Amino acid sequence: MIRHSGFILAVAGAAVGLGNIWRFPYMAGENGGSAFLLFYLLFVLLLGIPAMAAEILVGRAGRSTPTVSLRALAKQGNGSWAWEKVSLIGMLAALMVLSFYSVVAGWGGYYLTQTLSGGLDFQNAQQLGSFFDSFLAKPHLLILFHSLFLIITLSINGQPVAKGLERLNAFLMPLLYGLLIVLVIYGSGFPGFSHAIDYLFSPDWQNINMGVLIEAMGHAFFTLAVGACCLMAYGAYMPAKQSILGAVFIVVILDLIVSLLAGVATFTIVFSDGLDPASGPGLIFITLPKALNAMPYGDIVLPLFFILFVIATWTSSVNLAEPLVASTATRLGVGRGMASVVVGFVVWCLGLIPALSFNLWSGVSIAGHGLFDLWTGFATNILLPVTALLILVFVGWVVPWGTVAEQLGFKTNNGGTMEGMFRLLFRFIAPGMVLTIFVFGLLS
Repeated sequence: MIRHSGFILAVAGAAVGLGNIWRFPYMAGENGGSAFLLFYLLFVLLLGIPAMAAEILVGRAGRSTPTVSLRALAKQGNGSWAWEKVSLIGMLAALMVLSFYSVVAGWGGYYLTQTLSGGLDFQNAQQLGSFFDSFLAKPHLLILFHSLFLIITLSINGQPVAKGLERLNAFLMPLLYGLLIVLVIYGSGFPGFSHAIDYLFSPDWQNINMGVLIEAMGHAFFTLAVGACCLMAYGAYMPAKQSILGAVFIVVILDLIVSLLAGVATFTIVFSDGLDPASGPGLIFITLPKALNAMPYGDIVLPLFFILFVIATWTSSVNLAEPLVASTATRLGVGRGMASVVVGFVVWCLGLIPALSFNLWSGVSIAGHGLFDLWTGFATNILLPVTALLILVFVGWVVPWGTVAEQLGFKTNNGGTMEGMFRLLFRFIAPGMVLTIFVFGLLS
């Protein structure tokens, strides 16, 4: 069991990561800014909140690993024993997401070392682009930083929950918010600040199309860490008297704040230098260094940005690894230390696929997609949506509604309209939206 604040920080740590610091700015930039943000917020409310609540609910009701919790609740609702296999899909998704998280986090770690040593002191995007391509072409560097990141991640998971996860989140999450606020304050004095605010918060209806809707829906799903069973694992540690919905609302707000602050900070720098916001995944690694190198105190702010990047990825990875370590310890009958070594080795091996996809295996492609895109796409567009969809169906149709209502506090507080709304969300609205993401993920 962890404390109320510890649980919220742990779930926030799982949710806040690459999706907020790296993916949100470039996704918003590619999809019209405010148009993307508007629907992203809508889908967080209609999809993210019920999906998070459903996953946490299963963990707290079962008070065990995801597999055991699913098995117990399925038996309680006279459902098939096969429902416990949903956790295996989630675990596979978590392994794959962790493997490419670790590789991309390694990029941030390498760039951090370069900013501190002056290795990114280039004045144009072409030089920075060549530097980035040169780095990706070196398998030994990618594997080295991938390995270092995994070591510092799994060393936390190997400790008892209260000593490792809770302490890490209590220290790093406030630091992450502090760094973001510093970056926003830094950018507020630049001419691009007002442009960034308008770009994100003044709706431009002309930019709305089906592609923006699908991208916004998928990102809302990805950024909240739903579908990897880590929220289910944390549900088992959640205090019995803590409100699931209250905790979920707080985490969603914290997650949204990080995305918005990261977006404002990033686009302020981009617009101040007259750069293109639709620069894609290279926005952080090419565009931002180019802009900051030409700005006052850029040599201080650039390392801060990559420290922020590494922290966000680290907290997310540590929390994402938790169900893997807990389940491995239970299945193998070993301590958390040994379980973290086993998980770390598996993730390290899987991470070689995205790491080598840029160099030794760069010529390998399927249907025009490289290994990195296929690997990340399979995890985020297929495995995570399938797991989330099955958990929503499980909670909405298999788990006795009395158990669901009790866990959400509806029985003691006379749920009324709120209970009816969540019943509708669990059974129809959220599963329909996740199914939409899944179908478009397959077709993309």
